[in-house]
Amino acid sequence: MVLRQRTYDIDDLWQLVCDTDDDKHYELIEGEIIEMSPPGGEHGTIAGEIYHYFRLFDPERSLGIPTVDTGFYPADDRSTLLSPDVAFTRIERAPVRVFKKWVPLMPDIAVEVQSPGNTQQQLRRKAAIYLQNGTQLVWIVIPERKVVEVCRLGADGDIEREFIGQDGALSGESVLPGFTLDIARLFI
Repeated sequence: MVLRQRTYDIDDLWQLVCDTDDDKHYELIEGEIIEMSPPGGEHGTIAGEIYHYFRLFDPERSLGIPTVDTGFYPADDRSTLLSPDVAFTRIERAPVRVFKKWVPLMPDIAVEVQSPGNTQQQLRRKAAIYLQNGTQLVWIVIPERKVVEVCRLGADGDIEREFIGQDGALSGESVLPGFTLDIARLFI
């Protein structure tokens, strides 16, 4: 749902969040504020599981920092802010300090869990934004089908997509070497 017809930036969005007293979540894509409802139970459980496995794999956070529902924006683009359900940022790219507001970079891994209100097209648009701004891997979890669409940039700059079913496993690839997560664990 579009709130207003004008171009906004992350400062406008921050003010909106501070001024409203509701449970809505917002993202910003090319200056357009996108209103989102809070995630449901299945969505939250899946996101929690992925975060949990990131933390189990790297309990000391020596490889990177996992986050949940954190706002990230490209440092050179203040008109776009995305809030992946779960993210992982490698330690060498992670900000030295924790930002009270939003993080001025895109994470290395972004996880989007499809909600009933999301279309696959919307999630793929977000995946493209992540990948074009430094994210290495995007995992789109599709609970209804019990699959994960893994997106990455190919050598030619095109987005490569791979579907992994519940018999398969997610890999951290070069972003988080050695990390694997059996997809069946997400759909309990």
